Amino acid sequence: MAVHYICPNCGNRTSSLDRSAGFRREPKGCDKCGFGFIFELLDDYYPAPDAAFFVCDRERRVIACGRGSRELTGLGDERVIGRPLGDVLGLEFDSGDDAVGTALEWGVRVLEKQVTVNAEGDLPARAVADLFPAYDDDGGVLVVLTPAK
Repeated sequence: MAVHYICPNCGNRTSSLDRSAGFRREPKGCDKCGFGFIFELLDDYYPAPDAAFFVCDRERRVIACGRGSRELTGLGDERVIGRPLGDVLGLEFDSGDDAVGTALEWGVRVLEKQVTVNAEGDLPARAVADLFPAYDDDGGVLVVLTPAK
């Protein structure tokens, strides 16, 4: 059965029968843009063209910003990388839940959560959040934010 993947840098979707890069234990990288790792999806996922991608480690520090992140936040990589996700995006989920914590703690996808994004130095914006846990030893989470129309 093919496994579906998405690149947090360029949004490229791929599928493969293998979860690693050949015989090595290294995670798969993106064939299109060369980004160092891609996220496994349990089902195929189609992000909106204006979706913003953020990758966080298990401590919720932003370790990579992908397609759409500057457009949503107005912040470049140099102002975001290494900082806590809460400080950078100030996510306030409508349900009052900690959807990021749920994805990290339980290792489950959290989809279509309504959220207000309070990006540093910007006006609050409405978005829909999809969160995908990293299925590797390092943990972490992919946060995909699609601006509300």
